[in-house]
Amino acid sequence: QVQLVESGGGLVQAGGSLKLSCAASGSIFSINDMAWYRQAPGKQRELVAVITSGGSTNLADSVKGRFTISRDNPNHTMYLQMNSLKPEDTAVYYCNAHIKLLFQIFSIHEIWGKGTLVTVSS
Repeated sequence: QVQLVESGGGLVQAGGSLKLSCAASGSIFSINDMAWYRQAPGKQRELVAVITSGGSTNLADSVKGRFTISRDNPNHTMYLQMNSLKPEDTAVYYCNAHIKLLFQIFSIHEIWGKGTLVTVSS
């Protein structure tokens, strides 16, 4: 089994910074794309940032210039550095990954973390 565990959420004032981490563990052969999603109260889950295994990134327009996504492939970890936070960034942030398992290398499994809450006060 594989699991994703997010950490680093919390309460921060507008203009502040937080760094989220997502650690994958279990019977991992390789990890393809990894991504951060977020879901604000009463809203649909939205894609925030995605990073390929080769390090190419894409960010939502709403966070470009403020957020940076990165990953540490040997340690199966992904990060989201969030700067200049705004109240509208308040949401539960979820880690998402497409993973090949050790004994199922011809299948790609989409795995979700349980989320970490980010609250930005004005």
